[in-house]
Amino acid sequence: MGGNLSPGMLLSAYSQGIFPWYAEDSPILWWSPDPRFVLFPEELHVPRSLERILRKGIFTFTLDARFIDVITACSRTPRTNQEGTWITDEMIEAYTELHRLGYAHSLEVYREGQLSGGLYGVSLGSAFFGESMFSWAPNASKAGLVVLVRFLKMKGFRLIDSQVYTNNLARFGARNISRIQYLTILREALRDSTLRGSWNGAFPEFPSSISL
Repeated sequence: MGGNLSPGMLLSAYSQGIFPWYAEDSPILWWSPDPRFVLFPEELHVPRSLERILRKGIFTFTLDARFIDVITACSRTPRTNQEGTWITDEMIEAYTELHRLGYAHSLEVYREGQLSGGLYGVSLGSAFFGESMFSWAPNASKAGLVVLVRFLKMKGFRLIDSQVYTNNLARFGARNISRIQYLTILREALRDSTLRGSWNGAFPEFPSSISL
């Protein structure tokens, strides 16, 4: 409990398997759950119906093109069985600063040229810490998740941290592992180089080389 959301504090926390999660009317709370819900890129499962949607080219995708729009949409989009949001103005400011420093990244999903979904998270070493996603069109966030995971796999990422169990991500192959196992894998991932900086335009092959 306590502390602050400075870049140094956040990056130190993530490197130790800890993340902030709290309501607007509470102090900053830090979490390291056991078990830990993760998705290994090589274990991604894509439902056939979604694979067909991806192949039809209904959606287009960008990286780091509209980070502030994505995190703001994540904070404002209503969620089933959830009142309010944990993505406070303080959190938006903190992760926008991490984005400016090249550690936080977004993937944007468009339908007919309009922003329709997206997700964001933090990248350290070969670990990606997923924070939140939103969808304003059917299957938009799911399509974005698949494209991001395939991109991270192509770039050699070992681990996608999904923090705590959700039925939605379990359908894509995410699973619980023990905190000890998670921290062991995280230590290995942190030995790898971080893809720091804006991902927008940094990879000319995206998304054309992503197998849809």
